[in-house]
Amino acid sequence: MKILMLHGINHNMFGKRDPAQYGTITLDEINASLRTLGKELGVEVEHFQTNSEAAMCERIHQGFTDQVDAVLINAGAWTHYSYGIRDALAILTVPIVELHMSNIHAREPFRHVSVFAEIVKGQICGFGVDSYLLALRAAVSAVQASATA
Repeated sequence: MKILMLHGINHNMFGKRDPAQYGTITLDEINASLRTLGKELGVEVEHFQTNSEAAMCERIHQGFTDQVDAVLINAGAWTHYSYGIRDALAILTVPIVELHMSNIHAREPFRHVSVFAEIVKGQICGFGVDSYLLALRAAVSAVQASATA
């Protein structure tokens, strides 16, 4: 099973950016945690980060071509307004799990809306780095459930 982890805008700055919301963990540490859990679950986790909306859409298209089994996405601020990324995700026919380290529903009002909500399997937010690990477990479970259905 191959899971694609998509990290959005400004996530390369984890560890430096707003530690009150995101802690001090770095993107490399998040990816290492996902790879470790992936090995435990018997899945491969591929990760991608960009600050370019076009590059994100192109990587989603590549995920479709590569026939990944599921997608995890923390799109950052794009979550709240990027219909381009939403439309790219809608092309996928696999489970998509949206995740956020902070609880977007307890933050500024503009963050309460996800333009992805209608097309994702579910959303996990507010658990810091554990949001990533919970999302990976949820994606694997969703793939397994669809395989037995």
